[in-house]
Amino acid sequence: METDCTHHDSASPEAETGETASKSAPTPLPPGTRLLHIGPHKTGTTSIQGALFAAKDAMAGHGVDFPAHSRHPMEAALAICARPGMMGDAKPTEGHWKRLVDAVHATGRRTSVVSSEFFADAPDDEAIARVVDDLGRGRGRDQGRVHVLVTLRPLWKIMPSQWQQYVQNGLRMGYEDWLAHMLRKAPYEKPNPSFWRRHRHDRLVERWVRVVGAENVTVVVVDDRDRDGLMRTFESLLGLPDGLLVPVPDTANRSLTLAETEMLRKLNMEFRGNGLPDEVYSKMVRGGAVMHMKNACRPAPDDARITTPRWALEAAAGIGAEMAERIAAMGVRVLGDPALLSVVPSVASGEGTGPPRIDTEVAAHALYGALAVAAAAPAHPAASVRSVHQTSSKELVRVLGHRVLKRLKRE
Repeated sequence: METDCTHHDSASPEAETGETASKSAPTPLPPGTRLLHIGPHKTGTTSIQGALFAAKDAMAGHGVDFPAHSRHPMEAALAICARPGMMGDAKPTEGHWKRLVDAVHATGRRTSVVSSEFFADAPDDEAIARVVDDLGRGRGRDQGRVHVLVTLRPLWKIMPSQWQQYVQNGLRMGYEDWLAHMLRKAPYEKPNPSFWRRHRHDRLVERWVRVVGAENVTVVVVDDRDRDGLMRTFESLLGLPDGLLVPVPDTANRSLTLAETEMLRKLNMEFRGNGLPDEVYSKMVRGGAVMHMKNACRPAPDDARITTPRWALEAAAGIGAEMAERIAAMGVRVLGDPALLSVVPSVASGEGTGPPRIDTEVAAHALYGALAVAAAAPAHPAASVRSVHQTSSKELVRVLGHRVLKRLKRE
């Protein structure tokens, strides 16, 4: 249980490992390695997954396979980690995992790479052991063929991104209240117990080390100042030519602005208050309104950003220092500068921005996205109350949209 969030003053840990903070390219993994990138969330996973998938044919020419059938084998990772998936989505099945495992085995003795941040949600050592055993099957008892890669970023950069992601999955709690629950209110598990499961990074690394051994774990501290650094690290580890992996633009994965997140959070409150089924949220809100808004609207430079208060930045830096110190003592290979995990930014994250104001064009795009889904799916699961139960999907969206816009106008 990830409950110990003791805070200390920020410090720069003096971590000493073989390749810590090295500027030179890391030593490539042995040919035939099955590289398993477990995230966690908000550490550059989407960017690297898109680059790997786009370059899969080119990588194959260099002896490296990307066996997943899509950019991100999310369902497979959710299934093996016994996670339910996003709110309202169909529950992943064992078949999703088996399909990925079969694809990995089909690579034979070639190097392969699998990436999903949801592997970080593995609930216990038994689940981790099964992941490693299934992927490494056919390689005898040599578990060294499976090598685990963990990517890390400072907590102060992760917290606002993770909060808005939780809002996209139905969270109704405001940012500062959420921070207080995560950082100040023991046992730090409500409303999102997955946060510290993923982002108490020292314990995440420790869980996987217990199963695969420190020699089979590499930790990469991502430096956002080096935009292509993570791509170059993957290339080096996989023995690929420099420049083969390039970022692929993905507007659907962009973070929401503060105004967009607040609009969605208030819609979540209306949604829960009216007893609508989760399937409607998945299809119309997340898959319709949010997705269309992300694809159609580019945030302006002066849009209000999610502001992390100073006390939370300092708390995050203190936890980061503890995590860096513990990881350094585990004997794993560490690439990048662990001191980045304990840095306190000079100003509060998002300071100097005005109040969140939703642009009418953004609201229109969001509403259109929901309407488009409703028009494409005339039959929808019914809600549990009479006033909604016998209402068409289109009218549901109209009512919800009207309520959101009316509230926004009042504010």
